[in-house]
Amino acid sequence: MYLYQSHSVFPTPNIERTADFYKNCVGFTRVDYLDSAEPHICLYKDSTEIILTKTENEVKPNRVLYGYGYDAYFITDSQQELQDMLMETGVKIVRLLKKTDYHNQEFVIEDIDGRWIGFGIKEE
Repeated sequence: MYLYQSHSVFPTPNIERTADFYKNCVGFTRVDYLDSAEPHICLYKDSTEIILTKTENEVKPNRVLYGYGYDAYFITDSQQELQDMLMETGVKIVRLLKKTDYHNQEFVIEDIDGRWIGFGIKEE
């Protein structure tokens, strides 16, 4: 038995605005399923997927709810290139690329809904 991938699910009060952010600023491809029984938008980049769902509630990031933590973490070995690209598109970088005390080389962005998204990889 294997787990092959993981997809992040982000509820959002403004699904169009959030989808546009990930498409235009982060480089995801967007596929809409807004006419389905459970309306959602799938966002794809390489082998990563984010699923946006509609909510009437305010987004409360993990760091607000629990005191710390990211809302998603994506593994990549091209952190510097990705960080540079995101900076060029105006994405808010909340933690610049560095090696953490838990031995990950990572950086963190804040998305349009206030979620913190980490991009990194374990260093040996």
